[in-house]
Amino acid sequence: MIGKPLLEIKDLSVTYWGRSLLGFGGKPFVAVKDANLSIRAGETLGLVGESGSGKSSIANTVLGLVPASSGSMRFGDHDLVAMKTRYPSEVRNQIQAVFQDPYSSLNPSMTVEEIVTEPLRVHTGMSKARRRERAVELLKLVSLSEEHLSRHPHQFSGGQRQRIAIASALALQPKLIVLDEPVSALDVSTQNQIINLLYERRDALGIAYLLIAHDLALVHHISDRIAVMYLGHIVEEGPSDRVYKNPAHPYTRALLEAVPLLDPERQRARRASRKLQPAQDMQRIADVGCPYKNRCPFVMPRCQTEMPPAYPVDGGGVANCFLLAPEVEQSAKHTREPERIAS
Repeated sequence: MIGKPLLEIKDLSVTYWGRSLLGFGGKPFVAVKDANLSIRAGETLGLVGESGSGKSSIANTVLGLVPASSGSMRFGDHDLVAMKTRYPSEVRNQIQAVFQDPYSSLNPSMTVEEIVTEPLRVHTGMSKARRRERAVELLKLVSLSEEHLSRHPHQFSGGQRQRIAIASALALQPKLIVLDEPVSALDVSTQNQIINLLYERRDALGIAYLLIAHDLALVHHISDRIAVMYLGHIVEEGPSDRVYKNPAHPYTRALLEAVPLLDPERQRARRASRKLQPAQDMQRIADVGCPYKNRCPFVMPRCQTEMPPAYPVDGGGVANCFLLAPEVEQSAKHTREPERIAS
């Protein structure tokens, strides 16, 4: 794709401050450190990683729910970091969200018509009659019908509720939709339906997606590019097929190894071979050296003190790993199997 990115994130950091017993002087918690991402119009960027890796912190910062502590974040001509959490209406209209749990993301006291038309009522001058017409159009986009307008969320299945949430997100014709684990609360068959729906709406309407998920296989299915996070750092980014089929960072390979196998015997054998990691390895480490150093089977002395830069990867994208440094011999890259993470 060519042209200027719709969303461009550079060196973004997000820090949360805890509270002491006296209510002040709490310790800082760095959730995201120096993240670099970009999304172009009509493109899907999948952001994957384990729970606590910082994925949702990036999503919430893009949405203006939490402020960035440093770095830049440009959406078109708008400087989102300078706005902090006070986005003007023209920006909020163009950035919408679909959240993880369709059972809690919809107001149970509102009808479907009220839910879907709420953005139109708040942000446009549409008449009530025109808003209803638009609601019918939006429901058709997500394979629901006009008869559903008078019903309440409790009268729908989880998949239908997520379709309603998607219809509401589409109401203002946004340029970017942040999808934060949009199918993780749904059963497998419903997941496939929602993913296919999102895929179709993206291509038909030219919307860009920032897709937050922990399932690399699912992200590969819908994304143009994938970025992988570990302990607040982007450790690999590149074209979806390349990252999924030929991962360059040991952590990305470990994520792929976490996908369950259909063969029960092979699955049991793989679980038995996994290493148990000390509890401190899963804690956020000091900002010295590679964030993956305590779990990586390929760790080198320099990994303890130096942060790996982004090295280009054959097939496109980059990975922050010294295994890709020009001075590292090619034969040393595959001497051991990468560590496997428990699913």
